[in-house]
Amino acid sequence: MAQSGANPVISDLRDRIQHLEGAVARPKTVLPFGVADIDAHLPGGGLAYGALHEFAGGGAGAIDGAAAALFAAGIAARTKGKVVWCLARPDLFAPALAQVGLHPDRVIYVEAIKEEFVLESFEEALRFGGLGAVVGEVVRLPMVVSRRLQLAAEGSGTIGLVIRRWRRQTEAGDFGHPTAAATRWRISVLPSDPLPVPGVGRGRWLAELIRVKAGESADFEIGACDAEGRISLFFDAGNGSDQTRRSVHTG
Repeated sequence: MAQSGANPVISDLRDRIQHLEGAVARPKTVLPFGVADIDAHLPGGGLAYGALHEFAGGGAGAIDGAAAALFAAGIAARTKGKVVWCLARPDLFAPALAQVGLHPDRVIYVEAIKEEFVLESFEEALRFGGLGAVVGEVVRLPMVVSRRLQLAAEGSGTIGLVIRRWRRQTEAGDFGHPTAAATRWRISVLPSDPLPVPGVGRGRWLAELIRVKAGESADFEIGACDAEGRISLFFDAGNGSDQTRRSVHTG
């Protein structure tokens, strides 16, 4: 038995079995935003690990879609470990991810030629475990597929982030169909934070929590993710940048 315990192949197999059985110790169950008003709307006070979370732009345009991707990237940036990002459209701008705290040395990109392969890679990465987060960019997310992804996330304890991307308005209507995601978010771009001098201030988004299990929907005006993936809440948008409540770093 001593020799078997020292065998690296057997040790690796044991680790994989523990991941599949969900027996690996998980010190954290949620990833809070660090903003009390937002975390209060989420069961447990944050986004659940071992669950699927869904994000989409407020419209079919590229600008809102980019905001949704950066919002998800900021969440992934606040996790620990490698992040697997699965996509079919090779237009992801890595420097923008770095600006919200998700640096290139943490990201493993999986490029597929079809969306079906994106979903397959997404599910496989979720089942593997030991990752900070797994991100997948898709147009459609049927209920059956979302359930498989949710079960994969539950089995490994990994947080799964689905970014819905569309080229046309007709595809955006698919977001109205139900999925198994624990939370569903819609992100829209707002005018930037005004400055006392000429220039462009910090980006602002409207974050709509349109569905949350065991919770109520809500919407928040937030400051775009900073260099550590943190957001700030504009609880009185009419008073500008002096009226923000900033999040604390969470890892």
